[in-house]
Amino acid sequence: MMDLFKNISTFWVRFSDYHIRTADNGKQYLTAVDGATPEMIYPLDNAKQLVLDAVNIGLAIMGKKPRPLIEQDILKFARNYGLLGLMTALPTTPRFMDYHYVYLPKNDFIRAESMETEAYTDLFFPFKKPTYRKDGDYVEWDVEGDVPVQALMLTCHAYTPIAMQMSFLREYAEDIEWQKKVFKSFAFNFLSVFFYYNDPLTEDEKETLRWGMRMFEGSSPTCHIALEGDSPVLVWDFHSLLHAIQMAFAFTLTDPQSPIKICDNCDKAFFASQQDQKFCSDRCGRHYRAKHKNDDK
Repeated sequence: MMDLFKNISTFWVRFSDYHIRTADNGKQYLTAVDGATPEMIYPLDNAKQLVLDAVNIGLAIMGKKPRPLIEQDILKFARNYGLLGLMTALPTTPRFMDYHYVYLPKNDFIRAESMETEAYTDLFFPFKKPTYRKDGDYVEWDVEGDVPVQALMLTCHAYTPIAMQMSFLREYAEDIEWQKKVFKSFAFNFLSVFFYYNDPLTEDEKETLRWGMRMFEGSSPTCHIALEGDSPVLVWDFHSLLHAIQMAFAFTLTDPQSPIKICDNCDKAFFASQQDQKFCSDRCGRHYRAKHKNDDK
């Protein structure tokens, strides 16, 4: 699977810390902590771990793990990888800031098929709306005094659409309930594949799972040809972390060399090194055997 990500132009931005804040509308949002430092990362350098972390948060949600613990997991995910970039993942084009209206395909969050761009961006800036000056493709953000973000914006100008740059601003926030839906969808699709190939199912049950998988929203990356080395190469581009996870997730589930299983002890997803492996670690194996040592007596 990793060779598929050999030529990835995508970078992402994470802040050193995030927290959950409640806005005036009563909703809770995940956003960067004041004073947190932004840095560029390349999340697909470890695509397998990225997929596992996303799936396991979804499994915890489906398993009714207590809300505070789930939110801790989501905070840890953000600290490792940044926010999902839902603002650029949902519209039909990542360059929606160039237009008066944003157009939205069917999704789990917004029922409207289109809305004014300003109203759309308000959904992701519930605490403070950023201001900027645009001159052609050049954007100058009003981030006076925020030296780390100023440096980040200067670096981003050469490659990224305005909307993607907005996802890297300190004020950008994502509804935590929206994030939970995303993680839950990854877990649902993983379980559909796992049960289809590992459980004895009737044909009707199999068809139900096949139908569910057809509803999986795949990613929509773009690509370009780069002239590098001895021959041209195909380079994938992403404008959100969500789309990067979706593509890595799709490749992971269809890669026979990287089977994902569920640990018989802790119920977490893991990559099995052997076909008959039942536990994610030796520790889980020992704990399971100790817990069930009297089962056959």
